[in-house]
Amino acid sequence: MNRFMLLLPLALLTTVPHAQQSKNRVGILNVQTVVKAMPGAQAYLDLNARASSDLAAKQKNIQALAAKASTAADRAALTKAQQAYAAARTDYAKRIDAAFKPLGTKMNAAVAKVARANGYTVVLDERVAAQTSLIVYANEGATNLNNAVIKELK
Repeated sequence: MNRFMLLLPLALLTTVPHAQQSKNRVGILNVQTVVKAMPGAQAYLDLNARASSDLAAKQKNIQALAAKASTAADRAALTKAQQAYAAARTDYAKRIDAAFKPLGTKMNAAVAKVARANGYTVVLDERVAAQTSLIVYANEGATNLNNAVIKELK
C-alpha cells in the first residue's frame, strides 16, 4: 500500500504535460482578401466601393454644412443632408448584405472544409481580431488560411 502511495504522485506528474497539450488550433483568415479572390465577387466589390465613395461625399457635405450652419435655412439644409446620409447608409447596408450573402455562404463552406481538413477548431477574421485586440500574437505561417481557402473556392 505504501508503495502505491509513493507511485501515485509520480504517475500523476507524468500525465500533466499531456493534459496541458491542447488539440485545438486557431486559424486566421483575412475575409477581404478571400472575397477579392472569389469568382463572382466583382459586383459586390463594385457596390462596396460605390457606397464608400458616395457616403464619404455625403459626409463631407454634412461637415461643410455644419461649419456654416448659422441661419435657420442652413440648419434645415444640414438636417436634410443628415437624413439623406442616414437613408443612403441604410439602403447601401441592405444592398451590400444582399450582395454578400451568396459569397458569404460559399466562403463559409470553404472555410469550414479547410478548417476541418487541417485540424482547426476555430477560425477568426484577421481584421476583426486586430480591431478588438483579440489576438496579441499569431505565427502567421502556421495560422493563416487565406491561400488554402482561396484554393478551395476556385
